[in-house]
Amino acid sequence: MSDSPQLALLGFTEVIAAQIAAYAPGLVPGRVTRSDRGFVFVMTDGGIVIARPATRLVKQADDGGLPVVGDWVLMGGDSDEPLVEVVLPRSTAIVRRDPGRAARVQVLAANVDAVFITHPMDDEPLNLSRIERELALVWDSGAEPFLVFTKADLCADPDAVIAQAEAIAPGVTVYVTSAKTGDGIDALAAWLTAGRTGALIGPSGSGKSTIVNRLVGEDLQATREVRVSDNRGRHTTVSRELVPLPSGGLLIDTPGLRAVGMWESTDGLDQAFSDVAELATHCRFRDCQHEGEPGCAVEAAVTAGDLPARRLESYRELQTEIRLVTEQLDVRARLERKREDKLLAKTIKRFYRDR
Repeated sequence: MSDSPQLALLGFTEVIAAQIAAYAPGLVPGRVTRSDRGFVFVMTDGGIVIARPATRLVKQADDGGLPVVGDWVLMGGDSDEPLVEVVLPRSTAIVRRDPGRAARVQVLAANVDAVFITHPMDDEPLNLSRIERELALVWDSGAEPFLVFTKADLCADPDAVIAQAEAIAPGVTVYVTSAKTGDGIDALAAWLTAGRTGALIGPSGSGKSTIVNRLVGEDLQATREVRVSDNRGRHTTVSRELVPLPSGGLLIDTPGLRAVGMWESTDGLDQAFSDVAELATHCRFRDCQHEGEPGCAVEAAVTAGDLPARRLESYRELQTEIRLVTEQLDVRARLERKREDKLLAKTIKRFYRDR
């Protein structure tokens, strides 16, 4: 364990200490608490350091391998220009398809124990397809998902909303909160004990920053007045930030997600749609796509009324999206290999020409 009280508060463990020991001494460990315009804010034994990724790291890092909020890193350089030299292996990572670049991954946060998927309870009708998509993303991250409904004081029938959520999220704990009354906040605080890191994700205006303010006990995250027309907040968090809580836990607040693009893994999809995955084991064909094949147990369950048609459609949509990403990655890999082969050929020609 670390002798640094600062790092201990940020969830430093023996596993992280062992990872650090594998590198040359002299590098300074810390955890990324915020990133902004290519720079990262790193909490170290001596306090916050503003650093940028070293050139070598930028060149060698895999897609999504540059430091993000929640990462444990090792820094070198000097006091005038600290450099992140190493991003330690992540225990979990919340990733989505980068909305601005095809076949590229965006890491939202790293080393998170739980993800609190927030949605306003007065949102009618409840966006079940989006919640299913977010659950698949979180299950794929390796973290534990929780559903957190906000603005319970504005909901006419909370029990109906909870029933809808539980039907599409078997085994997932559902919290009901109200920032106005404070209901449900203590339950979140009880989970976020010392050494645990949680993250909030969800659409803009769902009350994520207000939850952070309640948990911290002060107006730490700026929020704006809600529009009278639709009860939606006008402010969104503009950067991801790791916030220490009085309970000893840590919470990452994130900007509202407009797009929740799936990545290549299907593990999270099968966990989010465990009912579909279980039915699929009874299909006649192991590679059944549940689109008209004979002996499809999934479509039979829809016909019998045991599985909502909307849920199967949502599953198909995400499955198709993941398949498309996989195909795009294959194309990109072929193009990169072709480019590397050309560079190698040029190097060989230059070698023999200059002999």
